[in-house]
Amino acid sequence: MHSAAKAVVAGLALVVFAGSAYGYSTLKSLDGVTRSDVIGEEGEAKPGEQPADGSLDILLVGRDSRTDGQGNPLSADMLRELRAGANGDDLTDTLIVLRIPNGTHDVHAFSIPRDSYVSMPGGKDKINSAFGTAKLAEAERQQRAGETDKAKATQAALTAGRRATRQVVEDLTGVKIDHFAEVNLLSFYEISKAVGGVDVCLNNATKDENSGANFRKGEQTISGADALAFVRQRENLPRSDLDRVRRQQVFLASLAKKVLSGGTLANPAKLSDLIDAVKRSVVLDEGWNLLDFVAQMRGVTGGGIQFGTVPVVNPDYRYNPQHPAWTAVQVDPAQVKAFAAGLIGKQGTATPTPPGPTVDVANAGGKAGLAGRVADVLRDKGFTPGETSNAPARRTSVVRFPADLAERGAEIAKQLGGLATELSTSVTAGHIEVVLGQVYSGPGVNGGGGAPGAPDTDAPITSGGVVCVD
Repeated sequence: MHSAAKAVVAGLALVVFAGSAYGYSTLKSLDGVTRSDVIGEEGEAKPGEQPADGSLDILLVGRDSRTDGQGNPLSADMLRELRAGANGDDLTDTLIVLRIPNGTHDVHAFSIPRDSYVSMPGGKDKINSAFGTAKLAEAERQQRAGETDKAKATQAALTAGRRATRQVVEDLTGVKIDHFAEVNLLSFYEISKAVGGVDVCLNNATKDENSGANFRKGEQTISGADALAFVRQRENLPRSDLDRVRRQQVFLASLAKKVLSGGTLANPAKLSDLIDAVKRSVVLDEGWNLLDFVAQMRGVTGGGIQFGTVPVVNPDYRYNPQHPAWTAVQVDPAQVKAFAAGLIGKQGTATPTPPGPTVDVANAGGKAGLAGRVADVLRDKGFTPGETSNAPARRTSVVRFPADLAERGAEIAKQLGGLATELSTSVTAGHIEVVLGQVYSGPGVNGGGGAPGAPDTDAPITSGGVVCVD
């Protein structure tokens, strides 16, 4: 099943309205947007109350749903236009947390790969299954209780699915979600058209029958079904889903730039189209006061939104011995929590690790700057930085060390996502050697997963410019 970055468009559309007084006043017309009791009274902040963790955290969810905002099935003609099959399901194929620290205008958004293998009620599973599992359970409960109002039962099941998704994201990231936005395929299609298209850039021409993607190399402006195909494609990409996440991020950054630049906010017709698109299919939590949110967000500039991805341990994790072909994305909850906390500048309370051995880091994976970033990660964990260099290409990563540093070498291997270890007599005394392979996807990778011959995947993604991707 292919996904789209449709959800975050709605949240970013709300964010960028804050760029002008016109946008602020016009936002009042969004009063008709669909609401859902996703957060619950126990999770809602009191008026004027600061979020407990020092940030405003918004969960942006995309569902691969073939319905409109009112739950009505899309027509066959629209499904053909969207290049989507007739059968959707209850997977949340896009999960992005938008983090807005208090006291600054530095906005961060980070993606959680849809196949992340995480703990949830009933055991471990891919994170995108939480919605459907909870929705089905609630639908069955409604049936057993004798509920005859079909619309009421459906909304209760949807709310259960949304709450379960919010909870599993909170458990994984340690982030207390303050607000929730959800959209589907149709709304993404309409929003991208409403702003007059979005500028993107590809390193190579690409074609994929499953998503409908058919794009030339270089910069281009896309909208509607083409925009949907751009962020849904995963076939014929070097890193499959992880490259698709990257696609979603550069698209959304470019969208934010276009709206923040004033081209949409200053154009009444475009702004009206954008608001209409949001109202038709976006779902927000019941407690979200949009006018208060916009007042808080005033001052965000075109370069003020930065995108990233949670650390990945293994993008090709074989999680089921009975089905060796089944794969998921392995993540370390401790790494993910540290990553999320770092986005709002929170200082850890743990006792600093005593200075460790000197660590030399070699890049054998072809990702520009990777050795330096990983060396910085290890320095922050108490290890003494050594040399950084390039090494002959290899697929896997390894940590090498002399016998007397075996314990510290194993610690580094774990810190970097569970790398292989190797005793070596050739490593300089007092040193540990880290060799980063093409599939390295731990801390410092900045986007998840290595890709040989594609150093531009490390270019920062912000809403200040267009970044070329695979």
